[in-house]
Amino acid sequence: MLSDLHIQLAALADAPAIAALSKAEIERGLRHRWTPLRVRRAIKDTRTNVALVRKHGCLAGFGIMVYDEDTAHLYLLAVHPALRRRGIASALLVWLEKVALVAGITTVQVQAREQNTAALAFYGRHGYRQVSIEQGMYGEMENGVHLEKLLTHYRASED
Repeated sequence: MLSDLHIQLAALADAPAIAALSKAEIERGLRHRWTPLRVRRAIKDTRTNVALVRKHGCLAGFGIMVYDEDTAHLYLLAVHPALRRRGIASALLVWLEKVALVAGITTVQVQAREQNTAALAFYGRHGYRQVSIEQGMYGEMENGVHLEKLLTHYRASED
């Protein structure tokens, strides 16, 4: 299934679909912050990659990563519920990590809801380790888990 995936950078016209998927799958129960306007700003930002995968012409999944000098921050990663467990999130994550590695980034950071055991397990399988827990990080209702991965430990087997 991974062989037919084509990862590409998002265009401004993709912003509404990305914002909608973020609202439904990531920002569920929270104030909607990743509006189409904010997604468009991310697409235009030279320090940010907004990568996506389409299936049958529709948005299947996306990832938004911001690159600083030594650290990258994965802001969002989502896959349409009907298309999960097909390797789309893994392919997006690996693609974004490879870009970071080429840019000289040594660490990738991400946060997830403490109760989102599926996300925590996913990141764990990809070499992310828990750094800390932040009380009330998500709308002061849910705790957040800070995770990070050292790209110097990037395995060739992930190619």
